[in-house]
Amino acid sequence: MLLSLDFVYTPTQDVDAAIAQHVDGFGAELEWKVRAMDTVVACLRVSDAGPRILLSEHVEGTTPILVYRVASYRDALDQLRAAGVTDVRELEIPHGPCASFRTSNDQRFAVYELVRPEAMTHFDGRFDD
Repeated sequence: MLLSLDFVYTPTQDVDAAIAQHVDGFGAELEWKVRAMDTVVACLRVSDAGPRILLSEHVEGTTPILVYRVASYRDALDQLRAAGVTDVRELEIPHGPCASFRTSNDQRFAVYELVRPEAMTHFDGRFDD
């Protein structure tokens, strides 16, 4: 069902401090930082092959959300519900429909279908203050 781990959505109270730590400490590349709707989200590339790290002030808690791409959003939701996943929260992200949920041991996951591929590069090079 899961095609790829595309994003690790990471909650932080201070996006700028987290950016500095990733860039200076891990050699990450800041791809973009957007301020909108009373929050800030930044995208970092930490390696050529791995998922992008999304730093955000609006994500609740301290546990990151692993965001996986799926071929069919509806099929993935059906499979998750058939497997007993509850408390599924459906939302829309720039890339397409998305559903987030927690596992029984409180890990956080999300699945999304890439229906707007242009969203992958839409914010590239944008750095809001």
